[in-house]
Amino acid sequence: MHPCLPAPGASALDSQPVTSLLSSIEPLRVRLRRAQFIFGLGVLSMVLGSIASAGLSLRLGLRVAELPQVLRWAVAIGVGGLWRLSFLPLLCYGAARVLALRPRATAVGAALSGEAFLLALDLTRAGVAGLWTSAPLVLGRLGTLALGMWLSERAVQAGRLAAEAQERAAQAKAQATQAEYAEFLARAEGAPAEDVRP
Repeated sequence: MHPCLPAPGASALDSQPVTSLLSSIEPLRVRLRRAQFIFGLGVLSMVLGSIASAGLSLRLGLRVAELPQVLRWAVAIGVGGLWRLSFLPLLCYGAARVLALRPRATAVGAALSGEAFLLALDLTRAGVAGLWTSAPLVLGRLGTLALGMWLSERAVQAGRLAAEAQERAAQAKAQATQAEYAEFLARAEGAPAEDVRP
């Protein structure tokens, strides 16, 4: 055998460690992609909700200024938490319709991702002082965050149930189509349908 040529079976032996390494890394890659998706879900809901909140704040600006302080706080908490209470659950529901997501992990991860991104923007814009406006607003922000997590968790559960129901309906339709096709073939061949059905 020429000294430069590899020994017989050497390539197969060398590929086994590589294959085992790739198989061990694959679960980590799946978790990383899922974490990236959940982070993007939270940031996207925060961005869309912030745009909607800004437009709503402009419309309510003059009317809210005439309200008592307690009602102004309530409106500010509701408008500021719009992305947590509406956009995040809706996006979680839509994502759960097409992907197998874990309800609690998805809801908590997406909500914390969006909130962390929003806190980073507040810190960049107004510094540390911008993170603390007043105790009622901070408590309201935490309350809407917790409520948004709960709503998003329920939305993921509802999305998975809807996806499973749709999958069962598709399977039932496919079985019915297969039975109709088998009956059609049986009639075409002049044999009883029961003889050709599995």
